Formats: sequence, C-alpha cells, structure tokens
Amino acid sequence: MKRIKRLKRWQQGILSVIGLATLGCGSYAALFIYSQFQSNSVPYIRRWFNEPAARAELTTLQREPCPGAPFLLPSVGLIGLLWNDPAGPYNVLNRHSGIDIFGDGEPGAIPVYAAYEGYLTRLDNWVSSVIIQHEDPLQEGRTIWTYYTHMASADGDSYIVEDFPQGTAGVWVEQGTLLGYQGEYNGSSLRPIGMHLHFSIVKSDPDGSFKNERRASNTLNPSPYLGMPVAIEEMPIRPIQCQRQ
Repeated sequence: MKRIKRLKRWQQGILSVIGLATLGCGSYAALFIYSQFQSNSVPYIRRWFNEPAARAELTTLQREPCPGAPFLLPSVGLIGLLWNDPAGPYNVLNRHSGIDIFGDGEPGAIPVYAAYEGYLTRLDNWVSSVIIQHEDPLQEGRTIWTYYTHMASADGDSYIVEDFPQGTAGVWVEQGTLLGYQGEYNGSSLRPIGMHLHFSIVKSDPDGSFKNERRASNTLNPSPYLGMPVAIEEMPIRPIQCQRQ
C-alpha cells in the first residue's frame, strides 16, 4: 500500500483503470457464463455447423401452419436461437428478440415466406429486411408486425424478391407469399452470423408504427402464433415440432 502511495498521480490513475477493467471483464465473463446456463440452444447450433450430416435430423420442416395456429413458419431449417434467448452473443440483460432459422443450403437458395397476410413495407435503407403489418389474429383490435431479416449476401447483395424494392410501403401480401431467401448479411458488423432468417413479431406504438425490434421487450412470444414452443423458457429439444392440441 505504501508503494502505491509513493506512485505519481498518473501512475495511480493507470492502476485504478486496470483494476476497474479487470473487475469489469470478470463481471462480463460471469454474466456470459450465467447466461449460457439459461439456454439450451448453443449445442444445437454448434452441431448444425460442425456436423452437416446431422442437419436433416435437426431441421423443422413445416410447410403448413400448425393445427390451430394462425402463422406459417416462414422458412425451413434448424430453429436455433429462440425468442428471449440469452445464448451468446446475447445475455440475460440483452435477450434475443425473435427466432433464428438456419437453412441447409447455399445463401440465396432457401426461401422465406410471409407468415401471415398483411401490408408489407421495406424502408429505403433496408438491404436485407422487410416488415409486414397485421391485424393480430389472437387479440382483436391490436396491430402487430412480422419482421424478416438477413436476406442478403454477406457483402450486401439483396436476396429479397424484385416485387419488393427499397421504398416499398403498404403492399398487400397473402400468407405464403415469397419474400426472398436466407442470407448472411450482418450490416456493417464484421461478425459472421451463418446463413439464416431472423424472424420476430413486433409490437406497435400508439400511432400504429412498429417499435424498435432490437429490444426483446418490444416483441411478442411467437409460440402461440406458430403453434410451436419457440420461447427459450420452454427449453424445447430440436427439431421443434407443432404442439399437440
């Protein structure tokens, strides 16, 4: 302690910064480890990418809505990360806002379909995303949105069909309309994400516009809409299947 007191103020400051950084790193590591124990998704995703021969047994292949459910699963593949999932790169303080469906094939080859009828919008700056406005089939009088993203190559070559160019607003689509194809686009981030579709159900603001989809609190649990257990609280085994009626 006496040695520390003898250090100059700037040296003491450096030691303080190092101490705080060490404490912060330790806290983040603890948060990360704790978060992983609240999810069962990582082993399935790791197996998907490390064992291509196992993909068929991990794939959810549901081309029609589950019995009694209003929404169609918008693509086929491993339903890897789930709604409210804290598995990395997420954690219990920043949870996953939708579901990630990893398709088996090349980027730009696995179709993505509209989960339900509604009005489609694609903003001017959206390279890989579309969003569809719906009258909520499970709660009368409420407006919700379904959001679809990563439909582009890693370098930004869009896989969204030509019917929905950037700037599209309020175009009616039926359930099952082809929207585009799964891709690997992750914006300006250099972090690889693997080919998949991110799908979420987004709440509306009071004026009817969609909320910020990146916050899990602004989204709804897709399980009752899809008729499948796709929330992490349910800890489903893969492949995820329709729930029994």
